Amino acid sequence: MQNNENNHLQYVDFAKNIRKGDWNAAKDFLRLHPEAVSEQISYSGNTALHIAEELVKQMSEENLEIKDNDGLTVLGCSAIVGNIQITKCITQKNRRLLSIGNSTHQLIPIVLAAVYNAIDLARYLYSETPPEDLKPENGINGATFITRCIYTKAFDMALKLLEHYPSLATALDMRGESPVLALVCMSFAYPSGNQLIFWKQWIYHRIKQIYELKLLHYQSAQLLSRVCHELPGLSDQQLSDARVLDAVLRAIQKGLIEFVIAVLSTKNELVWSKTRETLRNTFMWAVQHRQHKIFCLIYRCHIKNAILPSVDSKNNNILHVAAILDSSSGLRTVPGAALQMQRELQWYKEVESVVHPFLLESTNEDGRTTRELFTETHKELVDKGEKWMKEIATSCTVVGALIITIMFAAAITVPGGNDSTTGLPMFLNSKEFTLFVICDALSLLSSSTSVLMFLGILTSRYAEQDFLESLPRKMIIGLSTLIFSIATMMITFCACLFIILHGKSWMVIPVICLAGVPVALFTLTQFRLLIDMFNSTYGSGIFDRNMDSWS
Repeated sequence: MQNNENNHLQYVDFAKNIRKGDWNAAKDFLRLHPEAVSEQISYSGNTALHIAEELVKQMSEENLEIKDNDGLTVLGCSAIVGNIQITKCITQKNRRLLSIGNSTHQLIPIVLAAVYNAIDLARYLYSETPPEDLKPENGINGATFITRCIYTKAFDMALKLLEHYPSLATALDMRGESPVLALVCMSFAYPSGNQLIFWKQWIYHRIKQIYELKLLHYQSAQLLSRVCHELPGLSDQQLSDARVLDAVLRAIQKGLIEFVIAVLSTKNELVWSKTRETLRNTFMWAVQHRQHKIFCLIYRCHIKNAILPSVDSKNNNILHVAAILDSSSGLRTVPGAALQMQRELQWYKEVESVVHPFLLESTNEDGRTTRELFTETHKELVDKGEKWMKEIATSCTVVGALIITIMFAAAITVPGGNDSTTGLPMFLNSKEFTLFVICDALSLLSSSTSVLMFLGILTSRYAEQDFLESLPRKMIIGLSTLIFSIATMMITFCACLFIILHGKSWMVIPVICLAGVPVALFTLTQFRLLIDMFNSTYGSGIFDRNMDSWS
């Protein structure tokens, strides 16, 4: 009982401030005691919400419109907090508050709720707020509401508002962003922005049980279509003011091919877009960020020959850009420094194959050719690739050498021993012994091949061109034969057990099951690298030259 009295006493001033409508003092108390929101702050068991609701009922409509020191009405405060119950109480008392701006940017309550991620409250306020309050002619509220809905994945509300006021697609919000630019920032809203592992991709395309992700992509596609519908009538200045040019370049940087196709199909001339700082066009931008699908897409356009010879602010042509390695290059998805170096070489070779021959020897403002620039900017990556390859090769050489030793020893000390008269193995005619000999030989030969391949990697000269095919090929052969040698070694071991413990299956079978564990573990740890390296070296290549044109 004493504890309850003490609790009530510490909230006396807080309760008085709420009853008087002194919201500044109440907010200051809540900053120090956030738990007071849900505590019983009076002897009658009332919470802050109960007192606030009662106070709202007693206040006049004019008093509810009074703003605090932060420029917030009581409905604005409620929208920020996200309290639906008190919001309903306030709006029933004074509906004019729905249209009164708050704080510095004069945001109406529905927009405040969206800005502060109170989406459930925003949905309620969307049904109560007069639609004309969100018109583009009435300031930044409409555009801000749409961009915040995009960032919080509430695409349905954004789409509904755009259907009423299509021009909001290119209007600017409180931060100077337009909805078209906000759409690019949400990579997850597009299939190309979701790097799903293989089994999730299979589910996504076939079983379709990732419902929320599919719905998100569907809604974003509808929203993008609505936004693009407003682009054809805009001038170059209007496109620039709406930051549509920035959106296209950012989409290229992120590899959002759905966005690029939708926008360029609507406004073809945007393919000539250039960055403000470096004056690099869309082709260069795609190459700089190593977005192969985007490059293939715009390469299929009919004006490619007019754009490809262009140079940037430092007189770099597109092949110079392919030769430059910087932090913006899209290599984060490529595992390992050696494969990254291989991908860089592949990019350079592919771009080299599509440009005019006269660009091969052209120099930039520093007097460097494309090949000189490539060597200069990739020195560090070559060193990292060499270290990465040697570390793997050293570890695998040790494993391979151990397998050679074990398998050779097993070959000369056969299970069951030899016949003292003939010198032949005791179990020469048994099927288990035949399996033992075959697998022992296969393991010995494959591990020997593996060690030789890894030794070839350790003694390589590590020139740039070696990373393109020579080193990856040796690594593929080495890893493949090493995995095979481990598997056949375990089969040899199991065959030996069958020979020695003949007729005791209750002992042999559990051991055989356990023998598969190390094979599975090693395969799981190295198989992904092996597949990535095989696809990168012997796959279809970076560029899909059969991609359909968007123009």
